[in-house]
Parts: sequence; structure tokens; C-alpha cells
Amino acid sequence: MQRYFLEEKASVNNQLAITGEDAKHIAKVMRQSVGDQLIAVVSGKAHLAEITEIATDVQIRLIEELEDRSELPKKVTIACGLPKGDKLELITQKATELGMSALLPYSAERSIVKWDSAKSAKKIERLKKIAKEAAEQSHRSRIPDIHTVHSFKELVNAVKDYDAVIVAYEEEAKKGGGKRFAEILESLYDKDSILLVFGPEGGISEAEASVLKEAGALFTALGPRILRTETAPLYALSAISYEFE
Repeated sequence: MQRYFLEEKASVNNQLAITGEDAKHIAKVMRQSVGDQLIAVVSGKAHLAEITEIATDVQIRLIEELEDRSELPKKVTIACGLPKGDKLELITQKATELGMSALLPYSAERSIVKWDSAKSAKKIERLKKIAKEAAEQSHRSRIPDIHTVHSFKELVNAVKDYDAVIVAYEEEAKKGGGKRFAEILESLYDKDSILLVFGPEGGISEAEASVLKEAGALFTALGPRILRTETAPLYALSAISYEFE
């Protein structure tokens, strides 16, 4: 059953309006009619709903709240050094399906691409749309937050907002300074919010690693193989799902 996210709250008689592209999707793509049912997510809660009117907007009535266990038990934010091409779009889509709570892109020392203010705003809106569609497809009860692009300094300043910060840094692990990812996960049962930091192509620089380590981040390798920048976050989220779900 198709799922839609609504920003407004239901009226006294449980009536809501679905507008914009979602309304067009219901009428033109799904070709639904009055009396058909769908799932409406309102304020993070999923409801079975019935279509009561189809015009420019689609009017629905909430029937009952549904039990929903689609969210990861940990709030995981993925911090990605800006990668080339459309890799960030792939990360956004697949990480949303895997339960990511938020995406925090940042400009790393080894990031080849640079986003100016005009490009950044347009790309962030694109990522928000991808996250919404992926959340609907995977039957999430919330859409991941897509943060604006951070500088590395802003990323470090954000470290204090999380219960645990984990950096995927292969070089540190090779030196014996990192822990196995499985061991780190076993230590997170009493943690609620987790920040996972990944570098762009070329990885995190030694200078960045030093600053993150001083800020209290844990360092790890994601297994014996070197993963691409778009693969590593998905590997980590899959491991978190396996450990906690």
C-alpha cells in the first residue's frame, strides 16, 4: 500500500489534504479513486487512511493508527565528505532505506568537488526529495533530516551533540589504533545518537583524523577490504541493523 508523508496535523474529524506532487501521483500514477486506502504518516505515526475526495488536492480521512517498527533503534547520522558525481544521491537513497536518521555532508580536505551557495541549495533540495521518496518506498515513519553542507570545523563542533562518534579511517586501524567495528557496536547499547564519519574519495586526511581523535571520536576499519566512499556508509548501517535489530 502506497505511503505518503504529511506535514499538517489532522483536523478534529481526522480529515487531511494531500497536495502537490503527491496528489498528482495518487490521481494520475496510482489512479486511485474515492474509497481507496493508503498509508498516511503524520507527525511520525503511520495511519491507515481512506480517500474521500479527489480534485486538485486529495482529501483523506484517517481510519486507525498502525503499529510501526520500521525505525532503527539508534539515531544514526551519516557524515560524508563531499564525493564526486551523483554518489551522494546514491548514499541518501540507500542509507534512507537502511534506517539513517540524518545526512550531514561536509567539505573535506580531500573533497574534489566544491559546492557554492547556489549549487548547494539546489542539491540539498534534490537530496531531500530522494530521502522522502526512499522513506515512502521503504515504509519508514520518518524522513531523514538532510543538513546543509558543513565545513570540517562545523562538523567537529557538532561532535558534542552525539552520544558516540565513529570515524571510518583505514590508516588508523592499520597502525593498531582502531577497534574492530563489531567491538564498537557492542559498546553502543546504552547510546542513543551516533555520528558515523566517512571521508570522500581519498579518505580522511591525517590532519582531520587528528582533530577528530582529539574531539573524542572512535576510529575503526570496516573489515579487511577497502570500500568505496559510497559503499562504506551502507556497510556500516547494515552492521548496525544486524547488531540492534
